[in-house]
Amino acid sequence: MNDLDRLSDLVAAAKRAGADAADALLVQNASLSVSRRLGKIEQLERAEGWDLGLRVFLGKRQAIVSSTDPDPKGFGALAERAVAMAKVVPEDPFGGLPDRFDPPRDAAPLDLFDPTEPTAEQLIARAAAAEDTALAVKGVTNSEGADASWGRVRIALAMSNGFAGGYQRSSHSLSCTALAGEGTAMERDYEWSSVVHLEDLEDAVEIGRKAAEKAIARLNPTRPKTARIPVVYDPRVSSSLLGHLSSAINGAAVARGTSFLRESLGQQVLAKGLTVRDDPTRRRGLRSRPFDGEGMAGQPRAIVQDGVLTTWILDWRAARQLGLASTGHASRGTGGPPGPAPTNLWLEAGTVTPQALMADIAEGLYVTDLIGMGVNGVTGDYSRGAAGFMIRGGALAEPVSEITIAGNLKEMFLHMTAADDLRFRRGTDAPTIRIEGMTLAGA
Repeated sequence: MNDLDRLSDLVAAAKRAGADAADALLVQNASLSVSRRLGKIEQLERAEGWDLGLRVFLGKRQAIVSSTDPDPKGFGALAERAVAMAKVVPEDPFGGLPDRFDPPRDAAPLDLFDPTEPTAEQLIARAAAAEDTALAVKGVTNSEGADASWGRVRIALAMSNGFAGGYQRSSHSLSCTALAGEGTAMERDYEWSSVVHLEDLEDAVEIGRKAAEKAIARLNPTRPKTARIPVVYDPRVSSSLLGHLSSAINGAAVARGTSFLRESLGQQVLAKGLTVRDDPTRRRGLRSRPFDGEGMAGQPRAIVQDGVLTTWILDWRAARQLGLASTGHASRGTGGPPGPAPTNLWLEAGTVTPQALMADIAEGLYVTDLIGMGVNGVTGDYSRGAAGFMIRGGALAEPVSEITIAGNLKEMFLHMTAADDLRFRRGTDAPTIRIEGMTLAGA
C-alpha cells in the first residue's frame, strides 16, 4: 500500500465514524548520526519510524489523534477515538479544512531528495576529519566533539476535500566545536554545515579549521564599558533578527494582538531599501516544499519590500481571524493542528562589503554570539547577552564577552544596513547587518 492510499483509507474511516471532514498526515523518518569526541565514538545511532496523525471535524469542533502504527487494521479504532474526542471539545469558530487548496506541485524541480545514504563508517570519517583538524591547530586544547548525520523523511497529506500529495527530502550535516586556552580562561566556538544534497556539504577539514580559529580568536576577552554605539551582527547571528520579524508578523500573534507590529501592515517596518523574501520553491532550500500543511502550494513573495511590510504569514485559521486568505504558510506535525510559519526566509544582500559597512565606525561592537531570549513580542523591547569583538577605527579589535546589547526592535529594524555577504546556510538567512544606536551594557 502506498502512502496516499493508506491516508485515503484513514480519512474514509474517519468519515464512517461520523466525522464531517478529516485530514491525515504521514511522516516516515530514517536517520543515522554519529558523535565523536577526542578520537572516540561517543554515540552511533540509527532510527526509523512512522508517525501518523488524524484530524477530524464535527461542525466547528476538532480533535487530533496520532499513532506510530501505520497498519490499516487499526484505522477504524483510531478514527472512532478521534470522533469521540471531537464530541466533547469546545467549538472553534475559525477552525476547519482549507477554504481551497492547490493541486500538488511537482517536487522534482525543488530537488529536495538526494538518494545518497552514507554508511556509519563514512559519517565517522567526516566527524574524525573535522575534529582532528581542529585539534591540530596550535592553541586548541580540547574538543567538545564533532557530529555527522544523515536523514530522510517522507511526507504525505490527504484531506476529505480531495487534496492528496506527498514528497520526500534528505539532509546531510556536520558540525565541530573546539576549545582553546586553559583552566578558567578557556573559550569555545563552532562551525557547521547543513544541506539537502551531500555534494553541497562543506568540507570537513574546513569546518574543523574554522571552529578552531574562531575559538582561538575569542581568547582573553575583556568587558567594555557601557556605551551607546553601532552594533554589527555577524551572519551567523544576524538571522535571529529575521526570526524576531517573522514572529511579529505571524498571523496567529497578530490575531491575538500580541505582536508589536500588529498595526504595521502596509507601513515602513525596515529601513528603506531593505527587502525580505520568503520562497518555498527555492531549489535545495532547507525549508522548500511542494505544498504546506494544508495543501497550499505557496509562492515566492516579498514579505517586506523596500522596507514596507506587505503581508502577514498566514495559515487558514489565522487568515479567517483576520478576514484574509492563507498565504501558504501552514506548518504542522502529526500531533497538533497547523500553524503559520515561514519557509525559506532571507534578507536580500546589500551593496557594500562587511569591511565597508564598518569602515566609519570609530567604536562599535561586532557580535558573533547571542545568549538568552530577552525579547518582548508585545512591545518589541530587546535585550540579549552577547559576545564578539570591539570595532575600533573601522576594524575588528579585542574580543569581548559578558555583555548585554539592548534596544527596541521597532527602532532597530528602521536603522538596519545590510552588507553584500548573504549565504544560504539555514532556513532563515541574512548577511552582515549593522544597526545604529544600540546600548551596550558592560562594565
